[in-house]
Amino acid sequence: MTEDHRTHPFRDSVEDIAAAKRIPDTPQTRAPAYRLAFADRDFMLRDELRPVRLQLELLKPQLVMDERGIESTIVMFGGARIPAPEHRDTARTKTLADLSHYYDEARRFAKLMTERSLASYGRENVICTGGGPGVMEAGNRGADEAGGQSIGLNIVLPHEQAPNAYVTPDLSFNFHYFAIRKMHFLMRAKAVCVFPGGFGTLDEMFESLTLIQTGRMKPIPFLLFGRDWWETIVNWQHLAEAGVISPEDLSLFAMVETAEEAVSVIDGWTVPA
Repeated sequence: MTEDHRTHPFRDSVEDIAAAKRIPDTPQTRAPAYRLAFADRDFMLRDELRPVRLQLELLKPQLVMDERGIESTIVMFGGARIPAPEHRDTARTKTLADLSHYYDEARRFAKLMTERSLASYGRENVICTGGGPGVMEAGNRGADEAGGQSIGLNIVLPHEQAPNAYVTPDLSFNFHYFAIRKMHFLMRAKAVCVFPGGFGTLDEMFESLTLIQTGRMKPIPFLLFGRDWWETIVNWQHLAEAGVISPEDLSLFAMVETAEEAVSVIDGWTVPA
């Protein structure tokens, strides 16, 4: 931070970190207690500091996206294991190979929406994915091919997972807390598109639908790509007939097959009565 960027008259924290490195080496200055609290890694990682880390993880992407002028997003959920059509022969199952056409639909949808986003100087309807492979890569790839920016909300997993190569580098975030990551998916969302996927995709889909169903989030276009897939995975009608959801809840989402159909549904969407 420089003097020009300060919004207050106080000494800058960055300056104090630098100054603290130049202090005399004594038993007192070597003691952990003497470290500046915000520059003390051991202190920041204590269990008692979890509330602070939660706040920081919420704030960092928020501030970066605000600085980039991003006002709204189009969120794309979907399976990390769905291959690009050119790699369908490497899929571990025939079903995954058959689902590869949704990679193309996700890519084309993201490209169409990003072309529109560029008309608002890239501030509105910015593609936002989980930043990983599969459908997520397809979304970021389509945005990149349109010449626009896109967001990737990655998360640290037990196995290595680098962000895909198409996420805008300055909008590539890494999370520790799943809950904060899911908040960032929806905080700016103007539409949610869900492609076939596994536990992660189902978790994201049902949590988002629950927020809308319970009035914790305003209704927005909510699109499920692949009627055959979703009607096989979830017996939606049985949920309504059993009474565990209301018949009206089935109107919270629409099923589509193609990128063009999804764009048309978004264009014609009205708030459910």
